[in-house]
Amino acid sequence: MLNNADILSNIPPLGGKEGAAGPHREVVARWRVPMYGKVYEIEFEHGTASGKRVLWIDKQEVFRRDWMFKLVGEDMFKLEDKRCIIRVDPMPGFRYSYSLFVDGKSYEQFTESQAKALKTWEAKLGDNFYRIVLEKNTLNIYVNGKLIEENGEFVDGGTDTTFLEDGNTFVLSARTGGNKREGIVHRLTVNGAEVFDAGGTTTVP
Repeated sequence: MLNNADILSNIPPLGGKEGAAGPHREVVARWRVPMYGKVYEIEFEHGTASGKRVLWIDKQEVFRRDWMFKLVGEDMFKLEDKRCIIRVDPMPGFRYSYSLFVDGKSYEQFTESQAKALKTWEAKLGDNFYRIVLEKNTLNIYVNGKLIEENGEFVDGGTDTTFLEDGNTFVLSARTGGNKREGIVHRLTVNGAEVFDAGGTTTVP
């Protein structure tokens, strides 16, 4: 693997703020970073002739550096409260690799740690889409990136946290598993129907 980004070639111009050079964008790498209940899309432009570097987060331009004589090096930015670095390294044949570091970890290490620390459900009710994320270490619950303020209620064997979204009743339950290795088992229902977390979106009638 050459680097930790999705390397893009021959992609069409994307949306977002147009820079001074017009709508054409030279996006060479893209990452999707889960953080605090959201998934941020980071895109990086690198003009290998001019040295131009442009960073986009969720289609919004964050910084632009035109006409840089040094084609390689690092650029630092903040994502929420995390320090991030994009590093450009040379490769043979006038090519470049692009690496992202988040909070001192490589992109792969950070996303792997997030996958262990977060539990995510996705549900579709009519025209509404909900992405519910539980931070296991803090027990914070996010709905479509928004932190909810509800507190869990103690019940037999664990806790239930109930919250409402657009008139729909969500219940996030936490129960002790049947064995020590299983730990705490989390389950989400909406309007009484279970939402599964197997990587897909549950459509609720």
